Amino acid sequence: MIEAVTEFDFSVLYFIQDYMRTGFPDSVAWFLSVAFEGGLFWFAVSAVLLVFRRTRTAGVMVICAMGLAFLIGEAGMKNIICRPRPCHIDGTVPLVISMPESYSFPSGHTGSSFAAAGALFAFDKRMGIPALVLALFVGLSRMYLFVHFPTDVLAGLVLGLLCALAVAVIFRKFNLDRKIQRIGRK
Repeated sequence: MIEAVTEFDFSVLYFIQDYMRTGFPDSVAWFLSVAFEGGLFWFAVSAVLLVFRRTRTAGVMVICAMGLAFLIGEAGMKNIICRPRPCHIDGTVPLVISMPESYSFPSGHTGSSFAAAGALFAFDKRMGIPALVLALFVGLSRMYLFVHFPTDVLAGLVLGLLCALAVAVIFRKFNLDRKIQRIGRK
């Protein structure tokens, strides 16, 4: 079963390498990899959201969802499953980015992006829809860069959205949005 999944994963990755890999997308994928490393972009978005009382809850939700995704995905699943990355298995594909040292499953870039985007969607669909589209591009870039398998990206997507859902449910259940908005009032 695992061999069949890995075979499927590599067939998708090799298709991308053979038919989609060119100069400009290389630059875009490189930029997405750097900008979203460690959730950097999403933390910057959160910082802006935290400034304004009206969006403060969204900023906190994004940070909480990303933190949960990090704990489950990066600190937990990656170190339990220990799946090598495609670039570790096949070193013949040239990389646009530095070779990552961590394990592959699930994709951390994708997990944090969908956690953040899902939290934004739960807060306000007008912010969430563009964020989800951006998260999708981040996930696709990880396959394009040959550093994650499609199933790694899919797992990151599901993990991120589940973490965002969990945070949204907790925030609604405990009325945390009202409590957070009161912070800073005199």
